[in-house]
Amino acid sequence: MVSTSTRIASLSRLGAFLREELSSEETYETTFAYDISMRAQTANGWFAERESKKAISYWANALNQEHLENWISTYPPSEPQSVNVGLVLAGNIPMVGFHDVLATLLSGNRALIKCASADNVLIPALLKKLVEFEDSMQETFTLVERLDGFEAVLATGSNNSSRYFESYFGHVPNVIRKNRTGVAILDGTESEEELEGLMQDCFQYFGLGCRNVTKLFLPKNYDLNNIFKASMAFRHLMDNNKYVNNYTYHKALMMLERKAVLENDLILMIEEPSLFSPVSVLNYEFYEDKADLSVKVEQNLEQIQCVIGHGHRDFGSGQSPELTDYADGIDTLEFLNKLTPEKLPN
Repeated sequence: MVSTSTRIASLSRLGAFLREELSSEETYETTFAYDISMRAQTANGWFAERESKKAISYWANALNQEHLENWISTYPPSEPQSVNVGLVLAGNIPMVGFHDVLATLLSGNRALIKCASADNVLIPALLKKLVEFEDSMQETFTLVERLDGFEAVLATGSNNSSRYFESYFGHVPNVIRKNRTGVAILDGTESEEELEGLMQDCFQYFGLGCRNVTKLFLPKNYDLNNIFKASMAFRHLMDNNKYVNNYTYHKALMMLERKAVLENDLILMIEEPSLFSPVSVLNYEFYEDKADLSVKVEQNLEQIQCVIGHGHRDFGSGQSPELTDYADGIDTLEFLNKLTPEKLPN
C-alpha cells in the first residue's frame, strides 16, 4: 500500500517538473506541458493552448510539498484505506476535475477516474508522468471508461445529470455536484486594475467554469463603459471560432427577441435577473440597497460557487482557488478521510 508520504513526494515532484517546464519562454514549445496543451486544443476547441497552460501553471504551483502537507495537516492523520472511489469528472474547463483526483490520492484511497470526454488529454497525461516518477503510484488510480467496483463516489455534472447520478450512485457514500456560477458585486469604487481582474474572473477559460462570473450586481447609475473598457484586455477571445460563433449567435438571438443588448464587438451585456449567462454574454442588474442585495445573494447561494467583490473574494481570484476552496462548499477531503472499508455498505 502506497504511504501518504510517498504520495506527497511524487505529487510534489510532478509539480516541480511542471514549474521547471513553464519557467523558460524560450524552450517552452519543446516541453511536455506545451505538447499536452496542444493535444488538448486539438481534441477540444475550447481548450485553447493558452488556457490549458494556465490550468497547468495553477497545478504546477499547487503541487508542492509545503502546500500539500499544510492542506492535509488540518485533518486527523490516517493511513491509506484503499477504498475504491469513483470519480466522474467535469470537463467544462481544463483539468477542473484534478482537485478530486488529488484529494482522493492524498486521502489514501484509490481513484477510479472517469474523465469527461471534453477533457481526456491533460489529466491522463499528468497521471502517466506521475507514474514515471514513482512506479508505485500506479496502484493508487485507474482510468476507466465506465465506473464499476466503486465503493464511494464524487460526481460533478449538470442539474439534469445529477438526477441520474443520485439514482445510480445513491447506494454508496457520495458527493454529487450540480450547476453553479460566480457573481460579482461592484460598488463603483473599483480601480482599473480591479476591473481588469474582474474581466479575468468573467472570461478566463472563455467563461465556462463554475467559478467564472456570469452576473454583475452594479450600483444604480453605474457607467457600463467601465466594463467595456476593461474587457478589451481579452480581445484574444475573438481569435477562437467557438467564442465568435457564440457571440454572433447570441447577438442575433437577442436582436430577434428585441432585447436591449449592449455590446462592443467582444462581449454582450444584458440587464437580466438570471445568475447564469451563456458564453460571450454578461448579465447585469442594478441595486440600490446593499442590505437587500445581500439577502438576495444569500437566497441564491445554492446556485453560486463564489462571490467576487469588496468584502468577498478579490477581483481576479475566481479561477485561482486555494486547495481548501471546495466546490459547492463541501469538504471533499473530510468526506474521503472518513471512508473506511468497515463503514461501507455491504
